[in-house]
Amino acid sequence: MKRQFFNRATIIEDLSAGVVLGIQSVPSGLANGLLALVNPIYGLHAYMMGVFTGAFFTSSTFMSVQGTSAMALVVASVPQVTQGTYPNTSLFALALLTGLFMLLAGLFNLGSLLRFVPNSVMTGFINAVAILIILGQLDDFTGYSSMGGNRVTRTINILQNTSQFHLPTLLVGVLTIILILTLEKTSLKSLGMVVAMLVSSLVAQLLGADAVARVRDIAEIPGSLPLPMLPSPAVFPYLILPALSMTFVGLMQGASITQSVPNPDGRYPNASGDFIGQGMANLMSGLFQGSTVGGSISGTAIVTGAGARSRFANITAGIVIALVVVLFGRLVSLIAMPALAGLLIVVGFRTLKPAEIVMVWKTGLAQDAVMALTFVAALLVPLQYAVLLGAALAVLLFVFQQSNKITVKAWEIERGQYPVEGEPPSAVPPKKVTILVPYGSLFYAAASVFNAQLPEVTEASRHAAVILAMRGKKDIGSTFLQVVARYARRLQRRKSKLMLVGIAPSVLEQMERTGILRIIGRENIFVATEGVGTALLQAVDAAEAWITAQPSGQ
Repeated sequence: MKRQFFNRATIIEDLSAGVVLGIQSVPSGLANGLLALVNPIYGLHAYMMGVFTGAFFTSSTFMSVQGTSAMALVVASVPQVTQGTYPNTSLFALALLTGLFMLLAGLFNLGSLLRFVPNSVMTGFINAVAILIILGQLDDFTGYSSMGGNRVTRTINILQNTSQFHLPTLLVGVLTIILILTLEKTSLKSLGMVVAMLVSSLVAQLLGADAVARVRDIAEIPGSLPLPMLPSPAVFPYLILPALSMTFVGLMQGASITQSVPNPDGRYPNASGDFIGQGMANLMSGLFQGSTVGGSISGTAIVTGAGARSRFANITAGIVIALVVVLFGRLVSLIAMPALAGLLIVVGFRTLKPAEIVMVWKTGLAQDAVMALTFVAALLVPLQYAVLLGAALAVLLFVFQQSNKITVKAWEIERGQYPVEGEPPSAVPPKKVTILVPYGSLFYAAASVFNAQLPEVTEASRHAAVILAMRGKKDIGSTFLQVVARYARRLQRRKSKLMLVGIAPSVLEQMERTGILRIIGRENIFVATEGVGTALLQAVDAAEAWITAQPSGQ
């Protein structure tokens, strides 16, 4: 599909939306760098390069590729970035490696894999991230330097030392939150966030130049655009696991945009195409001294809400950020740290999804357990491991659900009538044809559940035929084939037989390679045909003829 980067008919709307997003992204970018425990300017570089580059490569017209709170917290949990000998080099290398993984995921069309991650995992993870965002700002918000092994213990330490809060810092933080909530309800809308930070920072200056920490106390804003820089290859091997975690988080968040924000033609974007765009944005961010980026839900909401009509809106936003860095870098460095903390606390509360928690809670014990475990893990262990734990829980939940979905039904067929479905008999009846139809996945974990639902083969189960309808089952593993082979042997010991109908050619080939075909007998296999039910009727005729031909009294 041809991408349209510029539309003369919508240039005013796109310029306006781009300016709004660009200006709003300046404090957000700084706050994102602060959240990641890195130089705030690297967060600003990430926003600038991410939103600009992503506009050219994503399948989504409106996706704003920026730093996200969840990804920033993963960065903050990577020791090579926050405590390493060369933290800046590791930060840029992490963005490059994440970009490479995202790009490969897009090129190999792995977008469909995201459907295997259940909502319970993402709900637990996102709400834990929201709590961590809020807790992580309390030091800058109160002016007290807390101690503890993680954000939860440090928060407890803060609550135990309220008498040591720095009052001017606390006042600036509270003022920022009040102004954001107030000004966003006016005609300023999303720009109210920018005005709130400027006003609060001005108040901080009035309280005394040294009373309240500012951005320049952490790092100077250079007032120039970043130059490309390639990290040392030696740091990359230590960042593979964090980069995989970052890729998972970024693509999951981006997928929510892909699935909910249509392009101007009304069609929804391609997830793998958006993977490619996010990958390219990370490569450029890492190359130009920025942190990791991903599809930003809030950034996309801002640019679309401001009236964006084409990709030019996000392109404009990137240019606006660059102009602010070059022309107003000195003013940006005067932003008060508690003002940034107040902004992130607002973001944290808005990231909370109580309605989704309630919805997951009402769906069942398994979903509740997965959500709770993901939530607790994200709070207590480094996020790079919590993310992978969530992914592992998703896989285990999928296996558990699939293994319990298999159901075996019995069909009764009368000539000229539709089949009548019912429960299978407890034991195989003698001298009768029993038709069994399995519903659900024949995944290896479901084999034992399937086996438990098969009718028992008793001493009385003689001269019987059991027909197993397998139409549509194209991927059957060795575990299931072993169950079928053992059942066939039990029937054969009672001079009965198992017949398989609707067998796909690929499954027949599997059975031949594994030797299962010799156990069941090729004459008892009926390959699927274009006519639905044809193979089944042929098997029923063959089974009835075989039963009739059996000698009586044996």
